[in-house]
Amino acid sequence: MKRLSLTLLLLAALAPFASAQNPPGFKELKIGDPAPAFSLIGIDGKTMSLEDFKDSKVLAVAFTSNHCPVSNAAFPRLIQLYQELKDKGFGVVAINPNHPDGLRPDELGYSKYGDSFEEMKGNARDKGFPFPYLYDGETQTTAMAYGCLATPHIFLFDQDRKLRYKGRIDDSRFPGNEHVKSPDLRNAVSALLEGRPVPVEVTSPLGCSTKWRTKKEQVLKDDEKWAAVPVSIEMIDSAGVAKLRANPTNKYRLVNVWSTTCAPCVEEFPGLVKVARRMGLRPFELITLSTDLPADKDKAEAFLRKYRAGLPGHLKAGVESEGRSTNSYLYSEPGIDALVKALDPEWSGVQPHTLFIKPGGEIAFRHTGKISEAELLEKVLEVMTPYFQPGK
Repeated sequence: MKRLSLTLLLLAALAPFASAQNPPGFKELKIGDPAPAFSLIGIDGKTMSLEDFKDSKVLAVAFTSNHCPVSNAAFPRLIQLYQELKDKGFGVVAINPNHPDGLRPDELGYSKYGDSFEEMKGNARDKGFPFPYLYDGETQTTAMAYGCLATPHIFLFDQDRKLRYKGRIDDSRFPGNEHVKSPDLRNAVSALLEGRPVPVEVTSPLGCSTKWRTKKEQVLKDDEKWAAVPVSIEMIDSAGVAKLRANPTNKYRLVNVWSTTCAPCVEEFPGLVKVARRMGLRPFELITLSTDLPADKDKAEAFLRKYRAGLPGHLKAGVESEGRSTNSYLYSEPGIDALVKALDPEWSGVQPHTLFIKPGGEIAFRHTGKISEAELLEKVLEVMTPYFQPGK
């Protein structure tokens, strides 16, 4: 987890020099440059332009996204700053620069929302955006004109709409205010409102790289790689289930009990796999536990192969360190009582049954019966949080 966070920060820090990754037409605004014009649709259905913000003495053009954990953590602080200073002339317009085609599924593991226009509405509602939220993802011309490297990326303009600050909101990628040591945007806004020079004019943006539509081919290649992941089922008895249930790892385990003869199991299964793939950059593992008859092992394995429920490559080393070779099992004992006792004594035995287990074995939640992809994702995010967390 910590390693992933540092990777994202490193990519953000190197973004100004990674011109090869930026699409044709990408420009880098310099301090003193005028604000590029834009005309973008907002989540309220209205088209807005730079001129619509002419009454603001100081204007922040804030590029953000629905999926990025750094945006999710830092934007409440931007909202707080806006609420404090809006009466003094501080204005904000939020812009989503991303196109969904540029996002791999595993980049969506910190939010229930992707970066489509429709999903922007739910994200803004949940976070209580008090300012306009506009969509640039279709053409991404505004992001290229401003030089948006990541989300969040802030461009602050004075009353003459000359660039006076660009970079991060502050130096913390965590939620809350207690970890902020350098409130760079706040310092810049206060200086401009008070007629003082901005103390630090340029900082590196903290966040997730802009998801250019030109990355679509990379996303498709990733999908092909996922489709090629091998699938295998091993037999497991109640003692083996108890070991899985104990979860002596640093991963969160989603254990699903199912069978090919259970209609609700079959119906919910694609959603389980989608959630597992979405959580691919986080310490998360989907474990499937079939109660099909041992004679139907090939049938169960074919079902898992159809829905791409193999062991992802990034989990292979951890699984092997436990003396395992797969994330899919078929229960071998004749009776169900031993399985219930080993897995979840509160379970009635009805299928499908899903357990979400924290590292160390604590059950975060259980669900008997079919669970939708949306409900499952929401429950998982409630436990794992949609942010980077200190110490993780």
